[in-house]
Amino acid sequence: MKNFAVLDIQQFESIKKRKEFYTNTIENHIVTAHKNIHKPHKHNFYLTVLFTHGNGFHEIDFIRYDVKPGTLFFLNPGQMHHWELSDDIQGFIFFHTQSFYDLHFASNRVNNFPFFYSVQNSPMLSVDTIQTKLFSDLFNQIYTENQFEFILKTSKILSLIDLIYIESTRLYIENQTTEIIPQNNYSVTFRKFEELIETHFKTEKSPSQYANWLNISAKHLNRITQNRVGKTSTDMILERVFLEAKRELISKQFSFSEIAEDLGYDDYAYFSRIFKKKCGATPSEFIKRYN
Repeated sequence: MKNFAVLDIQQFESIKKRKEFYTNTIENHIVTAHKNIHKPHKHNFYLTVLFTHGNGFHEIDFIRYDVKPGTLFFLNPGQMHHWELSDDIQGFIFFHTQSFYDLHFASNRVNNFPFFYSVQNSPMLSVDTIQTKLFSDLFNQIYTENQFEFILKTSKILSLIDLIYIESTRLYIENQTTEIIPQNNYSVTFRKFEELIETHFKTEKSPSQYANWLNISAKHLNRITQNRVGKTSTDMILERVFLEAKRELISKQFSFSEIAEDLGYDDYAYFSRIFKKKCGATPSEFIKRYN
């Protein structure tokens, strides 16, 4: 089933040359690159944005976050988002492919940073005035460097991006009030479980099958998910199923029964009952509330 258009980084750069990186001020980005994007959408790249002035809201996978000076957002590929921002909004944005970062750093990967490591971790970081100035300077250096063809241009941009990710990680770990999923034996398996869900959630709902793919018992998989995020493995699978259901519902491209079938449910009535149990509303009620 065709779903939301997934924006490719090529749409934001010259078609004459393959590029894996984009940067801009947020005010210019909205006018030149974002002017025709009016609906929630997804990307196939990693996105980081800093707001330095103005306000509004930023909705990511149906969770709404306030935008104000000193807020940073980190989006994984595939996450759906949209924003409504004041006319005086200011800040910076950059995004890049996974290979743009990973091929440069032999001992690190972009999804090792906590805000990219798991979609269960918050995509937002709020910083104070002094820290905002620090990040603004780093973002501005990236933006300025990208305007010219200096020697080692890409290396400098990547080093500045890495510095932003490092400083953000320190503050992210320090500032988060909820537990962050770190990297250890449990979280490595948890991450693999998330990746398997992303691949198979439409066709496989059984925690036992995921446990088999991970070469562990269903009981141990449940122990890991409870330890990491306080949820059962079934909860994790159905969360992803109904996140996709919400995405497809607001696209208004398909009937309720078509959406249910696409997600592996031949009986729409059964799908609707589970949706209401997990989401607190029937599909039609959800659409009304969202609108």
